[in-house]
Amino acid sequence: MKSIPRLAVTPGEPAGIGPDLIIQLAQQGTTPYQAELIVIADKAMMQARAQQLKIPVTFTDYQMYSTKSINKALEIKVLDIKCGDSVVAGELNKKNAQYVLDTLTRATKGCLLNEFDAVVTAPLHKGIINDAGVAFTGHTEFLAKLTKAPLPVMMLAADSLRVALATTHLPLKDVSAAITKDSLQQVISILHHDLVTKFGIKSPHILICGLNPHAGEGGHLGMEEIETIEPVIEAFKKEGMNLTGPLPADTLFTPKYLETADAVLAMYHDQGLPVLKHVGFGHAINVTLGLPIIRTSVDHGTALDLAGSGKASTGSLMAAFDAALEMIQSTKA
Repeated sequence: MKSIPRLAVTPGEPAGIGPDLIIQLAQQGTTPYQAELIVIADKAMMQARAQQLKIPVTFTDYQMYSTKSINKALEIKVLDIKCGDSVVAGELNKKNAQYVLDTLTRATKGCLLNEFDAVVTAPLHKGIINDAGVAFTGHTEFLAKLTKAPLPVMMLAADSLRVALATTHLPLKDVSAAITKDSLQQVISILHHDLVTKFGIKSPHILICGLNPHAGEGGHLGMEEIETIEPVIEAFKKEGMNLTGPLPADTLFTPKYLETADAVLAMYHDQGLPVLKHVGFGHAINVTLGLPIIRTSVDHGTALDLAGSGKASTGSLMAAFDAALEMIQSTKA
């Protein structure tokens, strides 16, 4: 019998909708996922949330060396890690910040040791982790440090649209200085490599955004395109990469260009992600490229106002599972 994948799942911020989504998904039945899902979380917290949601879920303890088996409907397999303090749905508690990081650390180490084939993450709350005294900028950077990845690349995807970022969580005033020939070469190399190896795209066509309005308009609106972006693109094209750009971001995201593209590289966070989230909010996903492991995530935040209500949508989490399984299949092909 062919071995099924084993996915680690982290619920993120315990006061947010992460636990709800996992419980609601168990209610819907996870049998469409030909995989074993292991939730790394506080078992008592998950049980309390299930009771609050009035969903009769059965929790079973994860055994590392047990034979893999597909989760049954209304079954959640838990690798128990205790919260630092009590949890109230919708109310942040900085005493639980380290717990969130501990679940991520356990999932990541499990992936590095081939215990898990991928990790799927629910949303966390960056602010409360920083309030707890931990300098934290996001999942992407944290996982890169854990896996010793030199440069993580953030990419969001919705349906056939994939948007990667040359820079991630930076103030806008710092973006231009952060985009160098070296950094751009690394990002494009990682994006191209992972589209081939993790998405099974033999010769990906990547569209590259300009940084400035109208892609600099020949230097009249900025020199970054001429001095940095164009030389990098031309060098890669000589090596055989299928790249187009730099293109003005205000016209790149149109059918004329996107219908032939496998991915778009935006220069900064709010250049590309508003378009993607407009197209696919609720079923879009976040993928971290450049890691030695597979990581997918939801495209939304903790939605504290919905926690414990049963009204949160599982669409993005389901899409994250789908993407993780597709990537696992591509890497093993």
